[in-house]
Amino acid sequence: MMEGMRSKIRVATVVIVSAWIGILALYGLLKPISNGCIMTYMYPTYVPISTNGGVSSAKYGLYLYHEGWKKIDFNQHLKQLNGVPILFIPGNGGSYKQVRSLAAECDRAYQGGPLEQAFYQEASLTPEEGGKYMDMAGFQLPNQYSRRLDWFTVDLEGEHSAMDGRILEEHTEYVVYAIHRILDQYEESRAAREKEGAAAYGSMPKSVILVGHSMGGFVARAALIHPRLRKAAVETVLTLSTPHQSPPVALQPSLGHYFSQVNEEWRKGYEVQTTQTGHYVSDPLLSRVVVVSISGGYNDYQSELLLRGQEQLGWLELGLSSTSILRLCQAESEHLFTLALAQVSPHVRSKLESLDGIVPPTNGFFISSTGMKNVWLSMEHQAILWCNQLVVQVSHTLLSLIDSKTGQPFPEANKRLAVFARMLRSGIPQSFNWMSSYRSKNATGSQVHTLSSCPNNVHWNDDGLDRDLYIQTTTMTVLAMDGRRRWLDIHKLGSDGKGHFMFVTNLAPCFGIRLHLWPDKGKSASEMAASKRVLEVTAKLVQIPSGPAPRQCVIDLFLFLNMVFYIYIYIYYQIEPGSQTEQAPPSAVLWLSPEDMHGFRFLTVSVAPRPTISGRPPPAASMAVGQFFNPDDGKRDLSAQFMLLSTHSQKELLLKEDHPLALNLSFTVSLGLLPISLSLTTTGCGIQRSGLLAEEAGDMENSRLCKLRCFPPIALAWDHTAGLHILPNLFSETIMVDSSPALWSSTQGSEKTTIMLLVDPHCSYKARIAVSETSAASRFLLLYSSQIVGFSFAAIFFALMRQAHAWDLDLPMPSMLVAVESNLRIPWPFLLLGFVPILFSLFISLLKSQPLPPLASFAFVSTICYVFANGSVILLVLVSQLVFYGVAIIHVFIKSRWQECEGNICLAFLHWFINLSSGFFSLRVVRVLRVNPLLVTALAAITLGCIVHPALGLFILILSHALCCHNALCSNARMKELLDFKDVGNERSQQFASKHDAGLNQNIQLEENSSSSPDSSRSFGDTQLETFHHRHGLLILHLLATLMFVPSFVAWLQRIGMGHSLPWFLDSALCIGVILHGILNSKPEFISMFSFPEICGKEVRLDFIYLLAGYYSYVAGLGLVPYRVFYAMAAIGFISCALRILYRRSREKGEPRFGRKKRSHRH
Repeated sequence: MMEGMRSKIRVATVVIVSAWIGILALYGLLKPISNGCIMTYMYPTYVPISTNGGVSSAKYGLYLYHEGWKKIDFNQHLKQLNGVPILFIPGNGGSYKQVRSLAAECDRAYQGGPLEQAFYQEASLTPEEGGKYMDMAGFQLPNQYSRRLDWFTVDLEGEHSAMDGRILEEHTEYVVYAIHRILDQYEESRAAREKEGAAAYGSMPKSVILVGHSMGGFVARAALIHPRLRKAAVETVLTLSTPHQSPPVALQPSLGHYFSQVNEEWRKGYEVQTTQTGHYVSDPLLSRVVVVSISGGYNDYQSELLLRGQEQLGWLELGLSSTSILRLCQAESEHLFTLALAQVSPHVRSKLESLDGIVPPTNGFFISSTGMKNVWLSMEHQAILWCNQLVVQVSHTLLSLIDSKTGQPFPEANKRLAVFARMLRSGIPQSFNWMSSYRSKNATGSQVHTLSSCPNNVHWNDDGLDRDLYIQTTTMTVLAMDGRRRWLDIHKLGSDGKGHFMFVTNLAPCFGIRLHLWPDKGKSASEMAASKRVLEVTAKLVQIPSGPAPRQCVIDLFLFLNMVFYIYIYIYYQIEPGSQTEQAPPSAVLWLSPEDMHGFRFLTVSVAPRPTISGRPPPAASMAVGQFFNPDDGKRDLSAQFMLLSTHSQKELLLKEDHPLALNLSFTVSLGLLPISLSLTTTGCGIQRSGLLAEEAGDMENSRLCKLRCFPPIALAWDHTAGLHILPNLFSETIMVDSSPALWSSTQGSEKTTIMLLVDPHCSYKARIAVSETSAASRFLLLYSSQIVGFSFAAIFFALMRQAHAWDLDLPMPSMLVAVESNLRIPWPFLLLGFVPILFSLFISLLKSQPLPPLASFAFVSTICYVFANGSVILLVLVSQLVFYGVAIIHVFIKSRWQECEGNICLAFLHWFINLSSGFFSLRVVRVLRVNPLLVTALAAITLGCIVHPALGLFILILSHALCCHNALCSNARMKELLDFKDVGNERSQQFASKHDAGLNQNIQLEENSSSSPDSSRSFGDTQLETFHHRHGLLILHLLATLMFVPSFVAWLQRIGMGHSLPWFLDSALCIGVILHGILNSKPEFISMFSFPEICGKEVRLDFIYLLAGYYSYVAGLGLVPYRVFYAMAAIGFISCALRILYRRSREKGEPRFGRKKRSHRH
């Protein structure tokens, strides 16, 4: 009794927790988000490119984009084609018109010229990327763009390539053709110009740059290894939100196999070609190919309809005329059907978009939009195509790839990779040494960053530098462009462990502020310029995004107190007079370590005078704050217990005045799994020591003036997988990173997230930290959905194992609910089923010499996923069981009332129709089919699965399971009703019972004939109930298998009428195996026929095979390849078929039948 109560409590707890996580995740995913993107506007025209009639994929199209509102002659426009070709490949359900933002912005960038040069520190190639072998000093970005980019785009009919491998393969074949057609078009255009007598100018392009969005990026990579692609036809690939490691929805076996095949070819493509004896033959086939992958960050999902609504609002925000908006709406109208078919984009994790293990560091890298220079935003899956901040940066990057001497992209792969690195990456990770590789490499001197001085045309008035200030405190503040130089004694201020110097400012390097390291004190600017020992470190300033400046406050009765406050600040912190009354957000940060300042005595900070310098107006509000500090004083380690407790109540951290400018918050659990809500409240800004009365000081600390006194805090989040994410003007934000912690492929350190807070040291703060439950739930499902799918199959296999084991031991067969619940029993069932596969996966990693994941987080999160998968299966079992019982009760009730009203005259016509139709069922063919329903089901399912689509074949199998479950329950219910009526003993009930007896005699006889033993004493009702439990388990298993083919089936429905092709052989073969598993194991007594001959003195039966299948499904889930569960199901099906054939042969020969056990136990 107690065990039954525990089981119910266990089931209820798991179901409630799983349902609660699902509800929170759904709320978090559907909640609208703001990405901060600016819309891009354009005037598009699409010029069709003629294609040959012999192209296999004639349904697709190729277009050339033209930007401009004037009408053009298409033929004349093609004749003038003379730029650098770029081919845009849309993604899953995408339109060829999505090229318009990138193409339009590229046209404007070409006309406007390169971005204005700033003297912030730029990122460079790491030693792993070949940076130490490249002379970066001699390689400079162009001062003007030498050649226009010609944007081509392919029309792939909006097909859903992320859902079906066949579609992906057809897209690849057409892209290969489009590349060749583009290169041929340039030759045709040149020949047409020469025919008209025009002088030939420019060189002919030899390659095409590929830009792919979503699955289009993978199609671009697949095209590069296609056997029909011309040599060197593609050497540069840029992908946007593209999954490279595996499909975003890894459900279809052929799709996963195609991904694995392409990735394996890419790995081989970067290997040196050698003979069988090891002699060198040639360089790697892909040695000149550069691939850069850009991720949208943690917001890389959302409803496309919502995104489209944001675009419409974005047009209005641009202030366009009604005619322009109408033109843009017209450009969108043809894409609405695709949006209706794919309302929600699949989430593409940064882990999937990484190029690790596919492209070596010397030929490509991965970067998130949150860490991109001049972008700093996370954006949705479709927004990455129109977000102006990203589109502008990408446009200038692509234009910078063109060599001004040849008018074509740089032929050297390292130069093209260097352009991508300098244009897209931020210098913050290298400057702050957040990655251990940078710290170790720089320490050994293998990578040296040469600091460039400011240009000679930037000259400040020497008279202003004579009025120097000598800072005596560790904290220095600048609030005005006064043309003064501040001297900081490194030995004095950097003592007591405060050997690091942090500096933030909104002044532009060289034009607004300059920093130098001096071995001795100088006296004038001329001496500073002449001394070779003076090192300028202005170029170490790293650009960060600056949010909007605080609003101007209204001067009221606090004006006098405000004046007193700043007088005190000037006296205590040596801030010069004449500064503004509010702080602007910083736009640059600098960090000097003791190694950087070794051998120098003084650090000077020189501020430009207020007048315009070199034609640049100064900022409206100037600020700069520097501090010597000890990094250990700002470290805060936040444990997993601290984060979990914060889900119920907010945790507070108090920062007193004179705290370090840089606070290092280290979270033990990655914010990619447990996002936090972080709020900073200003509680003080030096008023407590200002001499004011306590009441006045308290009022001042609660006023807006105190908040505006401190510069807006900045958060720099760093994650091992996602990279850098910056949040300017941080007062209350939900911070998350697009990390994938606790996976089998994760490495040590990936389970942590580091946040550096840059906060004003003059002010005190109260930080409140709480884990966001909705964000955590949504991140959990997004990150581990593939893992949960694999674990769900494992839970079902374990339940089927218990049913088969009970049958072999002559025990009552448990229901699916009881069998799944037993998976969660502690300790042994849960440990053996939930932890053994985890240990096995670690053993596999050791055998393959792969790095082990973080053990604690990997085991904990995998266990949570396993429990959630069991809870999801229990919910599915409960719902389906409730439906079956409800339908059976209704069926029995209607049939019983039907038999009571058999003599009703009103039903005479219906009886006549039934008798007439009985003649059809008396036909020989129909009788044969009725006698062999399993054969009919197998033939129909296999035919549809091999010729039409596997989902249809599996759907037939599900219908067979459902009908069998329904008949078994109805028979069980009728038998119970019969026994109840006999117990009552009234005359009407006995008459009704006799009618039931007549109808059930035949079924009982058939059941006895098919029983596992002739002397079986089981009741008919118990037999039917066992049949229901057995078929119900198969129904749940094959229902999930069918759902895995639903995305592919939806894509197949979209292609109806566009030409039909047979399913992939792999999908058809696996579908046949699954169908054989369902047919050949459809009855409980068939379990006894599944048995191998004794191996090592022990008989291998079906329960052990189910156990192995469950372990395999568990490991497939850990590997994020849930489609491999089809291999386990198909293997059981084919093994069942082989054993059935052996059983029949042994029976015909009269040999002893192995695997037959008697079922004499009465339940």
